[in-house]
Amino acid sequence: MTITHVIRSSGVMVPPSESTPSGTLDFSVMDALPIVQMDVHSIHVFRHGQEPTKLIREAVSKALVPYYPLAGRLNRLSDGSLQVNCTGEGAWFIEASADYSLESVNYFDDILLVPHDDLLPTSPPESDGLDPLVRIQLTYFTCGGYVIAQSNPHSLLDGIGAAQWLSTVGEFARGFQKSTIAPVWNREAIPTTAGVIREPGVSPPPPSMPLSFELLEPASIDISQEHINKLKNEFAELTGDYCSTFDVVVASLWRHRTQAIELEKETEVNLMFGVNTRQFLEPPMPEGYYGNCFYPVKVTISSGWLVEASHAEVVKLIKDAKARVPTEFRKWLKGDELEASDDPFSFPLAYTTLCISAWNGLGFNTVDHGWGHPVHIFPIQKDLSIMPVGALGLPPSPNKGIRVMTCCVNKKHLPSLVDYFK
Repeated sequence: MTITHVIRSSGVMVPPSESTPSGTLDFSVMDALPIVQMDVHSIHVFRHGQEPTKLIREAVSKALVPYYPLAGRLNRLSDGSLQVNCTGEGAWFIEASADYSLESVNYFDDILLVPHDDLLPTSPPESDGLDPLVRIQLTYFTCGGYVIAQSNPHSLLDGIGAAQWLSTVGEFARGFQKSTIAPVWNREAIPTTAGVIREPGVSPPPPSMPLSFELLEPASIDISQEHINKLKNEFAELTGDYCSTFDVVVASLWRHRTQAIELEKETEVNLMFGVNTRQFLEPPMPEGYYGNCFYPVKVTISSGWLVEASHAEVVKLIKDAKARVPTEFRKWLKGDELEASDDPFSFPLAYTTLCISAWNGLGFNTVDHGWGHPVHIFPIQKDLSIMPVGALGLPPSPNKGIRVMTCCVNKKHLPSLVDYFK
């Protein structure tokens, strides 16, 4: 089936439903890191809805009262720090309709065929002088189902925060008078001294660029819950220790990807992923915090070791790296003297580096506007990736397990990677 018709409205600015505080709020030093200076795009597919546009638009307006910074505008200072001007102007909301049903495209089960250019919200015309922080498009389908697509700066909302915000929208749509989890700004809890110490006036180095670019091919890989449980049980029997779903899935992907790309044995390969560090602050970050609070984990080993190691050995390597996070994060918070080259938030963008993000446990799957949870959630990378990435998500309900959405190998190596998981 060829998908040709999605009709968008011109879009409207949705302000908070009540008056909200004005003034300026400072972002944390973590929100201003180069690694989070990007927009995050996500798509959420819902099976049922009864003319949901008006209800959800009103819910967005209500949710912007406790989340009033999201209705403001970003201000970047000359020193690179960020602020939000709490203007109360609102979020950008687009209503759209499709002339086909979600059933006809199997609820976008094949994410490689998702028409994200039709589903993701466009920005307001430049002539309007509007620069909203949050952009939402609700697309209604002939079957009564709908898709919510959101774009927002990573500096404003991390993954946990974005899921928390969308859950609050769902609660107001269901008639709640206030959100279950009260949002907390609290960016000042991350010390301004955090990070690599540099000479005054020297900016943090951006992630290093690859020497050569690889054209990366997207793929979607499903790993069943039965297989995940089997790998967990094998690790427990061999080591007497526990490992998580994240550990076994990432170990499998990293190991099989390295086998697929056929590197020389001495070649260093890197695994990168972020760990939520809210609980490692003193005192811990309160529930409801929706800014960035994470620490990057980097695991480096030779290609030869990785492809020859057992699955359990790779899992242990990942677990050991995660166990070092509390100590390393607290050291980073204190601003201990480090060379710029040791900045943990700067890493090589190379074909030998695999970057992982975990979407499966953030809370997006429990968002409910009154007609049930989404059947499918996935991130969208609008621009061609220049670094190998893998996002861990959930397969469309009612299936169990993990869906790995990757853009991590070139066309030559893609068949080998996919074959490992069959």
